[in-house]
Amino acid sequence: MAVLSVSRRTASRTLRALGVVSASAALALGVAGNAVACNINEFSAEAKCAGDKGVITVTDVDPAGVPATVTVFQNSGAGETKIGEQVVKGTREGTTITFEEDWKPNAEYRIHVEAKPYVDEDIKPNLVTPATACKKAEEETPAPTPSTPEEETPSAPAEEPGTPTPSASESESTPPADTASNAPSPAGESNLAETGANSNTGLIAGVAGALVVVGGGAVFFGMRRRGANNSGS
Repeated sequence: MAVLSVSRRTASRTLRALGVVSASAALALGVAGNAVACNINEFSAEAKCAGDKGVITVTDVDPAGVPATVTVFQNSGAGETKIGEQVVKGTREGTTITFEEDWKPNAEYRIHVEAKPYVDEDIKPNLVTPATACKKAEEETPAPTPSTPEEETPSAPAEEPGTPTPSASESESTPPADTASNAPSPAGESNLAETGANSNTGLIAGVAGALVVVGGGAVFFGMRRRGANNSGS
C-alpha cells in the first residue's frame, strides 16, 4: 500500500509539472504569435511629392500579411479632418499605400492602424510634413521702372501731310520783317511826322528864300553903283 501511495504522488507531481510547462509554452507561443502576426512598429508613414502635388504614404512590413485598415486624419486648430481610409496587407519586403493629399508645409497628420485583434492604435509620433511645399511659387517678373520726365527725349512734331517744308535757301533769302514800322511812335511826335500840323518848317523856308532874294538884289545893285562911280571919275 505504501508503494502504491508513493507512485500516485509521483504521478500527480509529474502531471502538475507538465501542466505548468504546457501553460508556459502556450503563453510563450501566444506572445510570439502576436509579435509575428502584426505590430504597430511594422507601420511607417511619410509625406512625399508626386510632381508638384503632395501625397502621404504608409508602408506595412508585416510578414504574416494580416489585413490592416489605415485611416489618415489632419490635425488643425478647428479639430480633425478625415483625409482617407485604405486597407493594406503587409509583406516581408513591405507594402505601401498612397493617400493623395496636397499637404501644406509643417502640417500635422494622425495615422491610425486597426488590425484586429492585434493592433488598434496610432503611428507615433504624428506625421509632420516638410517645411517646403511641393509646388514652388512662381517668381513674379518685375515691372519696368517708369522713366522720369528728365530721361524722356522729346520727339519732333509730326509734319502734316501736304505741308511743304521751307528750304534753307528760301529762309535765308527772305528779308526780316521791318519791326520798326510796326512799333508805336512816341507820344506827340506821330502827328507831327505824319501830318505836319503845328510845325514852322514852311514859314522858315519862305523867310529864308526871301532873304536870299533880297541879299542877291542888294549885291547886284551894289556892284552896278560901284561900276557907275568908276566910269564917272
